[in-house]
Amino acid sequence: MTESNRQKKIAGVLQKDLANVLQALLRDSGQSGIIISVSKVKVTVDLSIAKVYVSIFPSKQADSIVSELNQIKPQIKHQIALLTKDQLRKMPALDFYNDDSLEYINRIETAVKGEEDPIKDPGLLDKRKKK
Repeated sequence: MTESNRQKKIAGVLQKDLANVLQALLRDSGQSGIIISVSKVKVTVDLSIAKVYVSIFPSKQADSIVSELNQIKPQIKHQIALLTKDQLRKMPALDFYNDDSLEYINRIETAVKGEEDPIKDPGLLDKRKKK
């Protein structure tokens, strides 16, 4: 199903504001050497849930940071609601997910270059599941 224009507009607004809030949270927490970006936001048809896909570098810490974001999502939702109060009537619930597509692309590139052969060792590239 294709997204409506309203869903796309809300996703764009949320993506921009979430990027600013998440980077400010990282800066305030004092964690250096971590880069976080909001790669995609998908809003449900009824505009009640927003799935937020974040890319985190270095990827070793991605799972722990995503679980931490899911724990503090009420505070993040409140900050975003304050920023978007003139644009949105109701703030959608936030669900954070790890976007590991860059890491997956990197593994495909190393396989193409011949450094690792996924045909000989199929365990190198995990099967991707659509969410």
